[in-house]
Amino acid sequence: MRNRLLMLVAAVLLATGFTVVSAPAQASTGGTPDGETHPNVGLILFYDATGRYRCSATLVSPTVLLTAAHCTSGTLGKTLVTFDSVIAEAPPSPFPVAADPTVGYTEAELAAAGYLSGQAYTHPEYSDFTDLDNWNDVGVIVLDEPVTDIEPATIAELGTLDAIASSRLRRTIFTAVGYGTEVRKPDSGPQKPQPMSYPLLRRYVDMPGQKLTPQILQTNGNEKDPFGTGGTCFGDSGGPVFLNGEVVAVTSYGYTNNCRYLGGYQRVDIQVVQDWLDDFGLTFGG
Repeated sequence: MRNRLLMLVAAVLLATGFTVVSAPAQASTGGTPDGETHPNVGLILFYDATGRYRCSATLVSPTVLLTAAHCTSGTLGKTLVTFDSVIAEAPPSPFPVAADPTVGYTEAELAAAGYLSGQAYTHPEYSDFTDLDNWNDVGVIVLDEPVTDIEPATIAELGTLDAIASSRLRRTIFTAVGYGTEVRKPDSGPQKPQPMSYPLLRRYVDMPGQKLTPQILQTNGNEKDPFGTGGTCFGDSGGPVFLNGEVVAVTSYGYTNNCRYLGGYQRVDIQVVQDWLDDFGLTFGG
């Protein structure tokens, strides 16, 4: 799978004062199997001109899932959606191959395979990781049929994160959920921890805050942190970050290929995002 979790560009690294290996939006390091703790978090699968990729997303109304723009931009055809907590313990995955990958999935073939389908939309001001001040890495999937047996998550109201004093941010714990890879030692060969694609399942991690900008929340995603349990990794892109049970951000990027450092999350409690989400009939706050 391509690093769909955002490859950081040099401009971003310079803007944040780090010189590191860039990595895309990602799976869990030190994550806990989710079971049915967050049943409204799903996996999405889609084609673009270069192949087939997966991300994570959150049901925020019976017909809309919230995800990252880099998980919707350039999508061909329909997007596959599933809320199964465990996808596969070992390869292969159960997902169907599109009859014509150059046009992507169709609603009919996804329905025949037993999956939900939807149409992807990307924030019109998504900067494609070129402008940290106007990141806007947010997208939605509008489902072809409503989901009636899962309670949607709530998107936090405007300015929720701004209410956190800078002195409290590092003591504030955020929960990220997604279908990302798990970083661990392989069963054989060199025993260096690395992202492992299987088992493919939904996980969650708790992470202390690290930095807040008008567009981005950063957290410390190290499982050895005394206040956290891990971080996001490949495949978690677009998945939710919860605070007090509400979605405050979606997974956007990571700083290292072993998913054991800072993670970056697109805020959804800001005006430029909520103005666009309002077009899809979404509401904010409890």
